[in-house]
Amino acid sequence: MTTIDTQLITEAALLESVPNQLFIGGAWVDAEDGKTIDVSDPATGEVIRTIADASVADGVRALDAAAATQAEWAATPPRVRGEILRKAFDLLQERKEDFALLMTLEMGKPLAEARGEVAYGGEFLRWFSEEAVRIAGRYGTNPEGTGTMIVTQRPVGPVYLITPWNFPLAMATRKLGPALAAGCTVVIKPATLTPLTTLALVALLEEAGLPKGVVNVITTTSTGKLSETLMADPRLRKVSFTGSTPVGVALLKQAADNVLRTSMELGGNAPFVVFEDADLDKAVDGAMIAKFRNIGQACTAANRFIVQDSIADEFAARLAERVKAMKIGRGTEEGVTIGPLIDGKAVTNTTRLVDDAVAKGAKLLAGGSAIEGPGSFFEPTVLDRVGDGMAIKVEEIFGPVVSIIRFSDEADAIRIANDSEYGLVGYVFTEDFKRGQRLIDQIDTGMMGLNVGVVSNAAAPFGGVKQSGLGREGGAEGIHEYLETKYTLTPNPYK
Repeated sequence: MTTIDTQLITEAALLESVPNQLFIGGAWVDAEDGKTIDVSDPATGEVIRTIADASVADGVRALDAAAATQAEWAATPPRVRGEILRKAFDLLQERKEDFALLMTLEMGKPLAEARGEVAYGGEFLRWFSEEAVRIAGRYGTNPEGTGTMIVTQRPVGPVYLITPWNFPLAMATRKLGPALAAGCTVVIKPATLTPLTTLALVALLEEAGLPKGVVNVITTTSTGKLSETLMADPRLRKVSFTGSTPVGVALLKQAADNVLRTSMELGGNAPFVVFEDADLDKAVDGAMIAKFRNIGQACTAANRFIVQDSIADEFAARLAERVKAMKIGRGTEEGVTIGPLIDGKAVTNTTRLVDDAVAKGAKLLAGGSAIEGPGSFFEPTVLDRVGDGMAIKVEEIFGPVVSIIRFSDEADAIRIANDSEYGLVGYVFTEDFKRGQRLIDQIDTGMMGLNVGVVSNAAAPFGGVKQSGLGREGGAEGIHEYLETKYTLTPNPYK
């Protein structure tokens, strides 16, 4: 038997092991009307699994289960909740190769990157298993001495989690971890393009001992109607969404009617600022990670490379050389560093942005074209001298395209970096310590990498400002998104 045959058998067996039904009230069930969704491999365009397509009624049944279990789960000792999350973390480590391959098959990222996501995503289970037992309050005499103040934290209630397609494991664990640790029951809706990892994760949580009804999974193509129905239900108390800003804005409007707690991790257009005093080797290495991680399909991806005039030519040349050497292919192939974009629409959009920039005077240094054949591939691309009037300067790219914008001095760099409706993350490369300290304050983003190309960590608060969203995920801050504060005053017992 050849290596290719063995690989195909392994892939087929893994895919067959993933549940293809909805998970409601602790049971795997078909969609009410029997409808299904085809999940495809973006590297080949072939259907790899067919799963249930939930109706609105299925979504309501999922919320029924979450609401019915909420009081019991909230009363479960924090240590027990934490141990379930820790058990899930341990099981994930045992099956890390399976989860990595599954993500590569349904999303397309290179297998090495998928392994990295398993490590990163798993940390949210471990981190929040530890945070579950650290939910605390306050107790003390009020300033007037007339009574005792008791401040407690309690779970917000049933929550609705909507995850994106680009990080199928990490986006699920980043939301499920704090929700479960806080004592909230959950309805989770993964993206229809990459639902398999979430289904496998919830099966793992079930194996870890999660009680019935605590987590319910609905996969659906009726996202708008289903979400609107759930968010209009007074039993639901929070929605957490990761995705585009327009969808986030629509959800915020819907959430207002029921005064729902919200967490919104939305779009980004990250600046990557390189000063003339930067270590260029570090800057180019950082650029490769910040741009091409996940094939550029990340809200944290560097989009606008803002480079000082005096070093721009050298930086562009070095980066173009590295980009031309990248290997394109299916993520399961040895040495591949650039996999496919998620679908044909993504290729069309990337093509539009690149063509528009070139037509308006940008200089193409590498790549620039979609790749013909099966799958949705686009060449890793470097554009220099990007300027005003080009769509690529203001729109989130979500593809493997570097756009280099030149600046003159520090004030000019700050102006360009902040000239965006988004404010998720920024990157700065400089060897001037004082300058770095100034830019921490002056670049208007929720996160910043100073001389590093990756900032995400389970122990750190992840989130943005402006049109990039509200709320934080991860860190000590993350669990508070799923807790309500209650204050009680009791009379002074000594009077």
